[in-house]
Amino acid sequence: MTNLTELSKQMRTDMLKMAYSVGKTGAHIGPSLSLTEIIAVLYFSVMNFDPKNPQNDSRDRLILSKGHGVMAQYAAMKQLGMITDEVLLTFKKNGSKLSAHPSLNRELGIEFSSGSLGQGLSLGVGCALALKRKKSNSRVFVILGDGECNEGSIWEAAMYASYQKLNNLTVIIDKNNIQYDDFTDNILSMNPLDKKWESFGFETKTVNGHDTEQLIKILNMNAEKPVAVIAETIKGKGVSFMENNPQWHNGILSQELYEKALVEIGGANA
Repeated sequence: MTNLTELSKQMRTDMLKMAYSVGKTGAHIGPSLSLTEIIAVLYFSVMNFDPKNPQNDSRDRLILSKGHGVMAQYAAMKQLGMITDEVLLTFKKNGSKLSAHPSLNRELGIEFSSGSLGQGLSLGVGCALALKRKKSNSRVFVILGDGECNEGSIWEAAMYASYQKLNNLTVIIDKNNIQYDDFTDNILSMNPLDKKWESFGFETKTVNGHDTEQLIKILNMNAEKPVAVIAETIKGKGVSFMENNPQWHNGILSQELYEKALVEIGGANA
């Protein structure tokens, strides 16, 4: 059985390496770190996904609507053996297949391009509906940011998912309480977020988004309607100067800060 605690540490280490490698262009390190356990649990414990055959018809689908958190996805792919260390460090560079936001890539199992916030759930709903009509047992997982839930298109898609009784659809909201500009409560509070999803007809659960056991239990649940998982997380999780700090939504790592972060993550010798 995969040690998800150790795996998450390695993923965070690789994310720091990616962020440092891009230099002064900066990287969305904070929102990637908050996703670590969610992505780890999906790829290594919950989803039906074969890294050697990522387009298998029976696969589960993952749509990272919160595309700026893609470093967590790339880090998981490295642990799956789909990306080498050398490729990982091409992140955001000219000609790289590892773009700053997910780009459609069948080889890596990236189902859709994303990054323009508010669109991923509509893609997920369409995908889940098509699978239902094919009588497929595959599931669809869509990851949203809590700030992304400001977008009206999210709620249009949620209404339709409920109406179509898409119980093969699970929406995971990375509730780290910070969006691009500031804390979400200072921009447009979505609280109580769980009640909103419930009112749109979703089976709604709130979990600690860094607790792998809780995540596994909830993400494996069977439901008769679409599921919304409110994953309470910490932006910049694991690095003291990034945690709950809006400045690290997108930041630049100096060598000093990079080395400090590596030590805190526990990957100084990785």
